[in-house]
Amino acid sequence: MAGNPERRAALVDAGVELLAREGARGLTFRAVDAEAGVPVGTASNYFTDREDLLRQIDARLHARLAPDPEVLAGLLARPKDRSLVTAFMHDLMGRATRDRTGYLALLEMRLEASRRPELRASFTKSVRGDLDEALAFHRSAGLPGGDEVVTVLYLAMLGLLLEHLTLPDVLDGVLPGVTVPDGLVERITATVVPEA
Repeated sequence: MAGNPERRAALVDAGVELLAREGARGLTFRAVDAEAGVPVGTASNYFTDREDLLRQIDARLHARLAPDPEVLAGLLARPKDRSLVTAFMHDLMGRATRDRTGYLALLEMRLEASRRPELRASFTKSVRGDLDEALAFHRSAGLPGGDEVVTVLYLAMLGLLLEHLTLPDVLDGVLPGVTVPDGLVERITATVVPEA
């Protein structure tokens, strides 16, 4: 395997772009090479097979969509109440909206994992790890609500992100006077998260 980390990162990011734009069927080594603007055959020098590329895309997406440590530290300086949870959910929505391509690629990874048992196991472990990390973070930060609140919040935000980033017009006017997505983020946290 080739060892140029910058080139590997460029190839993985090209794979993210392809996943978001073409879906998993468009993710071939030749397409990755073309997207990255490198000679044909380059991707095959960096990844053992398509599953290896998908695993590396998974890791890259988690890094791309992760919270900014400085933003996180600033938020954690605030009182530990529902408004802080709301701020975290706005941050999540902002990160997914700013890196729409990355989030769409993550959704494609979910679909591909539903078709490929070998990917399903590793991707399930990755996503479950994220959920477990969110549960532990919520507990350690002393935020209101327990594991049930975090799980319901996770599911509600996943649905909002899915609709907002794929078919945003579905939510327009669904709740009169409530903006999309910010107003819906407010409603979700007000409904799910108890007062401190």
